[in-house]
Amino acid sequence: QVQLVESGGGLVQAGGSLRLSCAASGVIPNINTMGWYAQAPGKQREFVAKITSDGIINYARSVKGRFTISRDNAKNTVTLQMNSLKPEDTAVYYCVFGHTYYSLDYWGKGTLVTVSS
Repeated sequence: QVQLVESGGGLVQAGGSLRLSCAASGVIPNINTMGWYAQAPGKQREFVAKITSDGIINYARSVKGRFTISRDNAKNTVTLQMNSLKPEDTAVYYCVFGHTYYSLDYWGKGTLVTVSS
C-alpha cells in the first residue's frame, strides 16, 4: 500500500523557518490536489494549504503571507516552506493527497513542528 511520508519537522524559535516535504512511497496516479493540515495539541485537525495539479493554491488565513506551498508533479512531492513561525503554529503537520479538489484520499503519519517563544 502506498504511503505518504513527511519530513522536515523539528524545533525552531519564533520568527524562524522550517521546510516540510512529503513524498509518496510509490506511484499514485491521477492526484489532483496535494496539501497540508495541522493538528495542534487539544485541537481538531485544520486545513493549512493545498495546491492542485493546475497550480491553483489556497491557504488558511492564519498562514497566508508566511507559508508557501509548492509541488513537483513528476515526482509526486509537495513542500511547505514555513517562514516567520509563531508559537501558535506548533502542531503535527500532515500531508494529504486527493484525487479531486475536495477529496482527502491519502494521509501521511505527520511530522511535529514545535515553535518556541
